[in-house]
Amino acid sequence: MTQQQLEKYLWGAAVYLRGNIDAGDYKQFIFPLLFFKRICDVYDEEFETALAESDGDLEYASFEENHRFQIPDGVHWDNVRETTVNVGMALQEAMRVIEKVNPETLYGIFGDASWTNKERLSDATLINLMEHYSQQKLNMKAVPDDQLGNGYEFLIKQFADDSGHTAAEFYTNRTVVRLMTLIMNPQPGESVYDPTCGSGGLLLNCALQLKQEGKEYRTLKLYGQEINLITSAIARMNMFLHGIEEFSIVRGDTLAQPAFIQHDELKQFNVILANPPYSIKAWDRKSFEADPYGRNIWGTPSQGCADYAFQQHIQKSLDEKNGRSISLWPHGILFRDAEADMRRKMIESDVVECVIGLGPNLFYNSPMEACLLITNNHKAADRKGKILIINAVKEVKQDKNIAYLEEQHIQKIHKAFKTFEDDSTLCCVVELQQVLNNNASLNIANYMSNVNTSVEVKSLNSNFEEWHKSSRELSVSMMELFAALGK
Repeated sequence: MTQQQLEKYLWGAAVYLRGNIDAGDYKQFIFPLLFFKRICDVYDEEFETALAESDGDLEYASFEENHRFQIPDGVHWDNVRETTVNVGMALQEAMRVIEKVNPETLYGIFGDASWTNKERLSDATLINLMEHYSQQKLNMKAVPDDQLGNGYEFLIKQFADDSGHTAAEFYTNRTVVRLMTLIMNPQPGESVYDPTCGSGGLLLNCALQLKQEGKEYRTLKLYGQEINLITSAIARMNMFLHGIEEFSIVRGDTLAQPAFIQHDELKQFNVILANPPYSIKAWDRKSFEADPYGRNIWGTPSQGCADYAFQQHIQKSLDEKNGRSISLWPHGILFRDAEADMRRKMIESDVVECVIGLGPNLFYNSPMEACLLITNNHKAADRKGKILIINAVKEVKQDKNIAYLEEQHIQKIHKAFKTFEDDSTLCCVVELQQVLNNNASLNIANYMSNVNTSVEVKSLNSNFEEWHKSSRELSVSMMELFAALGK
């Protein structure tokens, strides 16, 4: 299959779900089903390879060493496909058995979808879904990791488009992801962490970028935490389907129970990329006030907005020698009065390296403008005591109700970050003290405006004359139109 044919084939399963379940719930059924099919087809492929190597030794071909994952007898895709009654029960049992016999890699990976609810998914619907995916082999020879991984990313995007407002829970605009990864520039052997990883796009892109650059991507250590069960499962499937096996993605609440602890303290990472949930109100503020991991380094945010709780978690999780982070936020985090004291302490610690203002509509079902906050525990000597402000609000391509960054926009912003110099059309370098004197506000408009002040300002009389002239021209044009219509 070509990439386009693969994507059409993968998305074709959604047709059978329309009218039965909400579009926002497609992912919790289609992703596990696709992953189930993939690992069974790969198992068969590995079995045939081992059989050929051993001159037909069936016992040798079944050895665990010859397989990435174990698929016991009776729970293979083909076994479930033979079921015609209580198909959901057969699917659920097969998935649980596979998780159980692969505890270190696949435990909980199929999520908690209600496969046995026949009011939502009848036997006929599930049979149609399985028959659709049975049309093609999804082994390594037919569909290599890169191709299937791209197809999986396509599905994530399609589900995001279909589910609208729920998309932000598991999907970050992929063009923004590329920009964030370029700026962070992860290197082989480094540890990369996303505290709210969604479907794992930020983590995955770090590995894929190294792979594209011809560097050793398999030594990259990837860590992620995600509160939603099905979304964390999707992230793990995403890694496996891209051929990434060295990672740790844990389900859990990052603020309440951070998953990665080392010597009773937060584990520290070289690179952190994040798109945290915005202004959440349902969080344990009281516990954070006396946080056992000392994450309230700048203070405790209000109950109604946990943004700076996440930002402090990020900062506390950075390697003290070379840790660097980039996080995607709405602009309010840069100037809200309620957070001024915490923001001041953050700026005074001289960890803020750059602030990038992005254009509107980069979030699903939201016209708000986004910004990137970049921190660095080891700023270059010529960057100490300074912050680069980049106003890239106009560096965006609008497409219906969603926007994205074109490659030219990404390269322009990335170049500005690397150069770290004033550019009257895009960015400026400001002294730390200047920001502190301005109520510790990082509001981009205070330092770098998008308004073109070189535009000629016309007088009221001049504008009034132009309006009169255009009115007369319109009147003449209308009379000519009426005359033509009269004939």
